[in-house]
Amino acid sequence: MEARNYDKVVNRDEITDATASAFADGGQIPEKYIRTEEVLDGVVVGDDESYELPVVDMARLLDPESSALEIAKLGDACRNWGFFQLTNHGADEGVVQRMKDSTVQFFSTPLESKKKVAVREKGFEGFGHHYSRASSGHKLDWAESVILITQPPQDRKMEMWPTNPPTFREALEVYSVEMIGLAERLLGFMAADLGVERAALLDAFTGRRQSMAIHYYPPCRHREKVMGITPHTDGLGLTLLLHVDDTPGLQIRKGGRWFPVRPLPGAFVVNVADILEVLSNGAYRSVEHRVIPDAERARTTVVIFQEAAVGGMVAPLSGLVAEGGGEARYKSIEVEEYIKGNFNALMEGTRFIDSLRI
Repeated sequence: MEARNYDKVVNRDEITDATASAFADGGQIPEKYIRTEEVLDGVVVGDDESYELPVVDMARLLDPESSALEIAKLGDACRNWGFFQLTNHGADEGVVQRMKDSTVQFFSTPLESKKKVAVREKGFEGFGHHYSRASSGHKLDWAESVILITQPPQDRKMEMWPTNPPTFREALEVYSVEMIGLAERLLGFMAADLGVERAALLDAFTGRRQSMAIHYYPPCRHREKVMGITPHTDGLGLTLLLHVDDTPGLQIRKGGRWFPVRPLPGAFVVNVADILEVLSNGAYRSVEHRVIPDAERARTTVVIFQEAAVGGMVAPLSGLVAEGGGEARYKSIEVEEYIKGNFNALMEGTRFIDSLRI
């Protein structure tokens, strides 16, 4: 697999001393962070309305007596919400806790220490802001982020992996592998729901790139003015989000309204990304989401992104089209061209997947 250069299509800004001061204060919001119109774009469902983001139980998926019903719940979540919370996930709790601890310790270090892995000019990996987009006038998100390529090992830029805390690199290495296993277990049940061969879906993800982002969202007393992460859909295959704490902030757009996610203790938040929508020939939905900072509490997350392709192509699985007698709803495209197009669209605030619809 050839090394991929994201740097030419992605723009990330450094976290400066002035930024750190603004984040620490949270009272005076610099103009480059003020995005009131974007924050207020859409109705946020209030606490007075009862709703629950779908919850899928891995233990029930694995239990032969309950598996069929739980697979149906999984499929319904992927079709109608594009998101679900995964409980009893089976990931090694020690591995998960070490990742949480290392993440908390990294963001608590002085800015000068974090700057040792600062994003470089027109760079993709390292510590800095999330992506800045032309569509928002290059406004910045109210967050600090570390973005890294984690798999395969030969694609890593180890100079961008933090060494403070000393546990970070090993914690991430082990966590990265643990998430591959969790994704594989989930994908097997997704294949059963879609009615395709398990190997067909797993092979699309096997050996593909994995990237990660750890995000720290400082509290902001004027949360109606700032955005933690701009509304977007995830461009890769499958996303696994770990809440380091119980601070809410993630919101999912459904039916034109924003539904806040209430984190369940010990659960992962899993969502369908654009490539999986294509693989499923549109059966599964990649859904727009955003993050709004909390007024009083910081929020920290660890997010793993699993890429996918079929024989080097982003295309519907053959079992759902040629073999299944259906018609492809998306054009096929080489994965490298897809990635390039996806990042260019991301910078412009559009969805590349929309250009692939037939």
